[in-house]
Amino acid sequence: MSLVRLDIKGISYSQSQSGAYALVLKEIEGARTLPIIIGAFEAQAIAIALEKEIKPPRPLTHDLFKSFADRFNITIKQIIIHKLVDGIFYSSLICERDKTEEIIDARTSDAIALATRFNAPIFTYENILDKAGIYLKTKDEIDERTSEIIEVEKFTNPETTESKNAFLDKSIQELNEMMEKAVADENYELAARIRDEIENRE
Repeated sequence: MSLVRLDIKGISYSQSQSGAYALVLKEIEGARTLPIIIGAFEAQAIAIALEKEIKPPRPLTHDLFKSFADRFNITIKQIIIHKLVDGIFYSSLICERDKTEEIIDARTSDAIALATRFNAPIFTYENILDKAGIYLKTKDEIDERTSEIIEVEKFTNPETTESKNAFLDKSIQELNEMMEKAVADENYELAARIRDEIENRE
């Protein structure tokens, strides 16, 4: 069974499940995407790892795992989404220590949060993509079969009118202060929106 490498396209709010997010993976050499529903904590953990400029004041769980693995010379070589049963994806971490490889079962959301920290490639099997993958019509448009599940809007950069208007009367200095406070409060979603507003003005 052939493996297909995936890349993270983005994280979107789930329209079908309150408080959940859709992690959208895309095959690197193809047009299919794989949406996976994940929890808010896992979505935040993945988003923070992708947004290198935002540093939590204290290590999150996945950061702690990375520090622990580094201390004991454990690396994650790759993750494989290897099974889909009743809408639930199952994944494995392919780890290595002292040239010995181990396979560890993991939730897909946790596996991908770790993959982003270890710069490990993400794979799935062709038959899983055939079963659950969808085709993008365009870069920013999802096939109508999944329009009720996700909206293509990056978790760390929501382009809503409300979020834009909230910063209109703020100076760059005020925005920087707001971003520092948001990071200190561990409100990383707000910090990312403020950072994007600052970048748009510069």
